Amino acid sequence: MTLLEKITSRNARIGIIGLGYVGLPLVIEFCKAGFKATGFDLDPAKIAKLSEGKSYIKHIDAQRIAAVRSSFTPTADFSLLRDMDCIVICVPTPLNKYREPDMSYVFNTTETVAKYLRKGQLISLESTTYPGTTDEDMRAILERTGLKAGQDFHLAFSPEREDPNNPDFSTSTIPKVVGGYTKACLEVAKALYDTVVVKTVPVSSTKAAEATKLLENIYRGVNIALVNELKMLFDRMGIDVWEVINAAKTKPFGFQAFYPGPGLGGHCIPIDPFYLTWKAREFDFSTKFIELAGEINTRMPYYVIERTMEALNARGKSIKGAKILILGIAYKKNVDDMRESPSMKLIELYRERDAVVDYSDPYIPSIPKLRKYNYDMKSIPLTPESIKSYDAVVVATDHKDFDYPLIRQHASLIVDTRNAIGVGLGDEKVVKA
Repeated sequence: MTLLEKITSRNARIGIIGLGYVGLPLVIEFCKAGFKATGFDLDPAKIAKLSEGKSYIKHIDAQRIAAVRSSFTPTADFSLLRDMDCIVICVPTPLNKYREPDMSYVFNTTETVAKYLRKGQLISLESTTYPGTTDEDMRAILERTGLKAGQDFHLAFSPEREDPNNPDFSTSTIPKVVGGYTKACLEVAKALYDTVVVKTVPVSSTKAAEATKLLENIYRGVNIALVNELKMLFDRMGIDVWEVINAAKTKPFGFQAFYPGPGLGGHCIPIDPFYLTWKAREFDFSTKFIELAGEINTRMPYYVIERTMEALNARGKSIKGAKILILGIAYKKNVDDMRESPSMKLIELYRERDAVVDYSDPYIPSIPKLRKYNYDMKSIPLTPESIKSYDAVVVATDHKDFDYPLIRQHASLIVDTRNAIGVGLGDEKVVKA
């Protein structure tokens, strides 16, 4: 039986490497489509929870995992990769301290796959990366085995498009871009993803697929930088940028609303554009738009600090020794995802200025050790007494669970970075930042 026949008949064995915000939903969809899926991860705590049918991601209900438990095998035994027909890689692609791509997760995973690579398998990468990762770097590692991509095994790239807790779109309802190393590779990869998503969008190469994901996130990053810059300008001019955006988006064509914030967060927009910036150097090309947008967005946490200091000074208080409560540690509202959250940077910057910092987040009871930060902090419950005890309450993430009327009633100063309080400029208690 060919791999295409195995996929069509749902007899192909699916292996997903990386059981995070991308890999876990993908496992669920393959199981729902009638496949048997094995999920690989290095974290024993994740494996233990999943083996019990439990979830460790808030927006992925445990019932969804329990429903596919009979066809889903979570494991840390990577030797089982030899039994898989299709291997999908969903591992992180962060930046290092020099804001250069950290490809260690992808390349180390590829080395592991190479140990167990056999003829007839499909290897598909979903991690966002620079053009050339799949058909140059990964292929070179896999072909050290003596097997050839496009002849002995299939190689593809299909960028993840996850948006955690999006009420309108999920893994299966978001069209999926697919690029193959050869036409045959594309045919097999497209057939696989056709079984679990509403629509596949085939492109001419893995490089085109890699570039597609980068364009999507660069587009968002540049436009967010634009409104962030306008926010800083309009603040000086006494104009409410949110009022302007809401008015502008009434135009039925030629405008798409983007919103400012305290900085960029998540696994995509703060990181992905710099993958192309880094790769562009190989071609003696400077990505000026991307770099400028990155500078503006990276500047935003500092702007929040400045606005806080100005507001405290106007009240005869110093940032030194001030008690600051940050509302929201997640990078976006209504999720427990802290990846690249600007709140982490805010904590660092307030502490550098000798402020006393606490946080409150209904989705994150404590802050675990992260790649860049190691804060030993627990969420503070919001009560009239606790709110009153702070010199400033900073709205960093506009979770729906926050009681904003309670906060507004009892806070002495609110620094609102998300327009969550919903008042115009000139309100003495609320400072927009």
